[in-house]
Amino acid sequence: MKVNGTPYRSIWYDHDTAEVRIIDQRWLPHDFRIATLKSRADFATAIYEMWVRGAPLIGVTAAYGMAEDMARDPSDANLDATWEALNATRPTAINLRWALDRCRAHLAPLAPADRAEAAMQLAHDMAEEDVDINRRIGQHGLALIRDIASRKPAGEPVRLLTHCNAGWLATVDWGTATSPMFQAADAGLNIHVWVDETRPRNQGALTAWELNSHGVSHAYVTDNAGGHLMQHGMVDMVITGTDRTTAQGDVCNKIGTYLKALAAQDNNVPFYVALPSPTIDWTLRDGVAEIPIEERNPREVSHVQGIGTDGAITEVQVTPQGSEVGNPAFDVTPARLVTGLITERGTSPATAEGLAAMFPEHASKVA
Repeated sequence: MKVNGTPYRSIWYDHDTAEVRIIDQRWLPHDFRIATLKSRADFATAIYEMWVRGAPLIGVTAAYGMAEDMARDPSDANLDATWEALNATRPTAINLRWALDRCRAHLAPLAPADRAEAAMQLAHDMAEEDVDINRRIGQHGLALIRDIASRKPAGEPVRLLTHCNAGWLATVDWGTATSPMFQAADAGLNIHVWVDETRPRNQGALTAWELNSHGVSHAYVTDNAGGHLMQHGMVDMVITGTDRTTAQGDVCNKIGTYLKALAAQDNNVPFYVALPSPTIDWTLRDGVAEIPIEERNPREVSHVQGIGTDGAITEVQVTPQGSEVGNPAFDVTPARLVTGLITERGTSPATAEGLAAMFPEHASKVA
């Protein structure tokens, strides 16, 4: 997508300098900064401290981290050590382990001397695959938006609500939940997006920044506004992303997603989840019982970042001194609350049967 008229991806390989570069998302939406990642420690830090975030982007970043470390030391021992170091950074998003497993399986049979080049090519391939997957997710989501638009009174927009940032900043390009929005806007459909702020990291600001850059009508609202908007007929469809989805259709996404799904069900608003197939964990059945929920630094809750009166980016504390803080980063939305799963192959019911029919090559993995 474009930033100030210039095309960017969230991660890319600069062939002129032979370096991996990322958009450092810690500073958005207030400041646009680019960072260079070189060492294994750089990549691990970028993932853990959320310089990059979003399940698909985390996976591709890990693949580039593996490639860079294979150039330094392509030994069997370092292949395993790099897998371990990067896998330990974020426990919930399945794409991280999926990407690292794919890298190790691809590289392990090769002679060490051949691993660096093969690893970098694989990282490039995974980045391009992610872009194509998200483009196709957008096409299938666009069909759903078109259907709603066809039933709306003339001149009335299709009102969408999204939670967190499942935008191009969370992938290599296009995004998951935002891909249908961008494609709908490009197709000339009249849409308006309600953007949840998504505490504690206010990642809705990233979505708003993306939509604003693309010229998509939107409004930034508090997390607690979604139910009210649905009660008053101001939401036609909810679209979120996901960091891990079970073979039964349970969806693990940013904390607060479950509450949106409950409000959507109570108000007969369709609740869709946009996901690339690598986000499906075919080994899991019960998302609530089996998906590990990352508990992040309490400071993410107790402090917020913004622009001060002097125009500088600053951080302030919003909690009382001495109060204990909890920070579960994700929750699980049971499949029964999900209207459909928008994948690169089409929209599937959030059921074991629906997913197995959409991805028959994985059906045998379902317990």
